[in-house]
Amino acid sequence: MTLRHLNGLDYYVEVAGSGPPLVLLHGFTGSAASWASHLDTFAREFTCVTVDLPGHGDTEAPADPARYAMERVVEDLVELCTRLGIARAAWLGYSMGGRLALGVGVLAPQVVTALVLEGAAPGLDDPAERAARVASDEALATRLEREGLVPFIDFWERLPLFATQARLPEERRAILRQQRLLNNPLGLANSLRGMGQGAQPAFRDRLGAVRAPALLLAGEEDAKFRALAAEMAAAMPNARAATIPGAGHAAHFEQPGQFDALVLDFLRAQGA
Repeated sequence: MTLRHLNGLDYYVEVAGSGPPLVLLHGFTGSAASWASHLDTFAREFTCVTVDLPGHGDTEAPADPARYAMERVVEDLVELCTRLGIARAAWLGYSMGGRLALGVGVLAPQVVTALVLEGAAPGLDDPAERAARVASDEALATRLEREGLVPFIDFWERLPLFATQARLPEERRAILRQQRLLNNPLGLANSLRGMGQGAQPAFRDRLGAVRAPALLLAGEEDAKFRALAAEMAAAMPNARAATIPGAGHAAHFEQPGQFDALVLDFLRAQGA
């Protein structure tokens, strides 16, 4: 369904299952469909809300990169909960969606019962590092606009970050590629500009204020984000990190059974 005018933006949202609410946030180049294979499991115990984030899937792709700013999208998600009659929810996010879920935990803790952050990062504190990342994301956005969606997705799939996915069966990788190719090139470019790691707020110094129970997940072969998960969990008062064997950055896609079991065990323990 499309929820119109969430702070002026039309969002595509799907709701499935019953029980306590669980909001699932996809990564860059993904969509609500990224979670489709997990819903059979999660929707047995939770009311699952999956969202196409701005510039992705069937949600609007504004021309102004500022509309993709994390603070603006957190406001949209709070309004989404209000429109759906959800007072508080558990939030599960992957990569870009994990950064956004953390943003909800920092900026709108009143709507959070628990957090599951997969392959997430807290943002960049160092001004020079932030500036370098902004420049890098702008170069990616320009490349996407210049070359078009198919060459960009070809490039994106070859990143070392996703090298472990080469072990997966071709039919599974084809499903993921098809989901990526359904996105809006302008939306993806502006998402890089507005919600990239250089553009997002730096939350490292605010992690201690995130009181909600949190599970920080990373694939065993994703060394950078495994270290970030451990660092963030140590800084949060009610958090722990866990590693998923045999997986890289997209652990939920590479090892879905292990991922689902960890998430469910954690959420059940919180009574979320």
